[in-house]
Amino acid sequence: MVSIRRGFADHHRTAAAALYWEAFGGKLGAVLGPEAKALAFLAAVIREDHCFTALAEDGALLGIGGFKSPQGSFAGGSPGDMRAIYGRFGALWRHAALWSLSHEIDNHRFLVDGIAVARDQRGQGIGTALVDALCDEGRARGYASIRLEVINTNWRARALYERLGFMATRTEPMGPLRYLFGFSSATTMVRPLG
Repeated sequence: MVSIRRGFADHHRTAAAALYWEAFGGKLGAVLGPEAKALAFLAAVIREDHCFTALAEDGALLGIGGFKSPQGSFAGGSPGDMRAIYGRFGALWRHAALWSLSHEIDNHRFLVDGIAVARDQRGQGIGTALVDALCDEGRARGYASIRLEVINTNWRARALYERLGFMATRTEPMGPLRYLFGFSSATTMVRPLG
């Protein structure tokens, strides 16, 4: 039996960072790597007040769904957080690269900031349960729709989102940044919350 909870306990911080990295390291590895530094950065910046977690009966962390709000994002961090891990120059180019990937603010749709499910737990409804929790949160905050981005190489996630009622609204090519991030386009998907 899996339970969905708001936030995570402090003893799950390292596991939450590792789970996020497992899901997004292929996309962010060239920017946030090496892995040890990426995990240190994520553990420092992930916000327990901007996510939902999926827990096994024994309390093991199985999945996480982050979101953005006017108060911040699940895995954003500040330039100072980045300098603390990567140094001044390392933080400067990494911050610029990540900003080019996602800097848009959407005041009309509830924004998802990553959904990650442990590899050995995929296909068991955990992603669906996390999306449902994020939709409920968006509704509770008064949003009429929820929005996320999915990269062209993550066809399994896109298929899940389409089954859950998300519709593609636009696809943005990465241009030369595809060599840095390892994918060629990102599709915005939106689902009404009414």
